[in-house]
Amino acid sequence: MSKQPAHRTVLVTGALGGIGRAVCETFAEQGHSIVAHDIHQPESEPVQIFTKELKSLGAPKAIYYRADLRCVDEIDAMFDELTKTNIGIDILVNNAGIQKTAPIESFDYSTWSDILATNLTAVYRNIQRVVPGMRQGGWGRIVNISSVHGLVGSKDKAAYVSAKHGVVGLTKVISLETAGQGITVNSICPGWTDTPILEPQISNRKEKLSSSRAEAIYDLVVEKQPTGKLVDPRHVAGLVGYLASDMAENITGTAIPIDGGWTCQ
Repeated sequence: MSKQPAHRTVLVTGALGGIGRAVCETFAEQGHSIVAHDIHQPESEPVQIFTKELKSLGAPKAIYYRADLRCVDEIDAMFDELTKTNIGIDILVNNAGIQKTAPIESFDYSTWSDILATNLTAVYRNIQRVVPGMRQGGWGRIVNISSVHGLVGSKDKAAYVSAKHGVVGLTKVISLETAGQGITVNSICPGWTDTPILEPQISNRKEKLSSSRAEAIYDLVVEKQPTGKLVDPRHVAGLVGYLASDMAENITGTAIPIDGGWTCQ
């Protein structure tokens, strides 16, 4: 089995979000090169600042690609460009995701399609594009950021729960297809996490209770997570880093919750 390279190249989707940013920073601090993906324009100020920050943290290279993950052609264009520039991906972190809450009778097809495309189909396509190179190199790590909703259901989240369950299932299949090849494939299932995707639900709870933001967060979170605390994105990033290490070479096909006790009830 090939040794883990001293300096890896890590592709993180949804890199400018809460978990994605924390993952990029973690790997940059370890001295690995970062390929950051998101939906922002490459010349935008947030992107320029972010790539500079990653280099200052220790990343030898920090490059950025924009692609709309709802469009397979844009995903392929990103990987085609990586191939042209001889950039191979050692670690893939499928992190990007979108969500909308609504009862099934008012859940429009367009939103359903967008969520499934971004949260599941893009994960399939990204994996499909990196596995051949990982097999050739005899080493690779794929970490899919699923959700606690990849393990349990919640009302008004038909598309999100369906997609995240799909990510857990896809993880299991690809782990079996790559077993014994120096490649591991795992999913992480965070509960309520301190990221922008949660803001609409926090705002709704704050308005409903006429409360402070902190009170709204606790009231929302404790319904599901006995700890009553939001998950810190850095803690998710820490698990990603572990799963990407040689110490985790025999961990594959798992769905690991970080959920404050949500799924043990």
